[in-house]
Amino acid sequence: MKPSKKRRKIMVIHGPNLNMLGKREPDIYGKETLEEINSRLENLGKKLEIDVETFQSNHEGAIVEKIQEISGKYKGLIINPAAFTHTSIAIRDALLLLDIPVIEVHLSNIYKREPFRHKSMIADVATAQISGFGVQGYIMALEAIAKM
Repeated sequence: MKPSKKRRKIMVIHGPNLNMLGKREPDIYGKETLEEINSRLENLGKKLEIDVETFQSNHEGAIVEKIQEISGKYKGLIINPAAFTHTSIAIRDALLLLDIPVIEVHLSNIYKREPFRHKSMIADVATAQISGFGVQGYIMALEAIAKM
């Protein structure tokens, strides 16, 4: 019997208020819910032979703890820190613990919005940043990690 290939695991972390997608400012963030996005990522993961695990929290500490758990267990991280993008040194510092590809994703183009959104605290420690493609940004990130 042929041994089964161990599938890579990718973590997707969604930050604060993303649990309200589809309800909160759909003209900016789209009409898809977080559950629909997660389902799309899990289905694409199956096609790419990647196990996709998702996590959402409105709490900075919970996100930091989840990042700390990733080390050695996952082959990549897709993170949309949402509002914490612009404020969280703690999330940035936690990401420094990782030695895997990290892709920062934003549904909207943060550089076309309010000036305070133009600064990402994690952009300089992320492998890449995808901004402004809506839900497609998550798809692009997963496809990119699959090729890394």
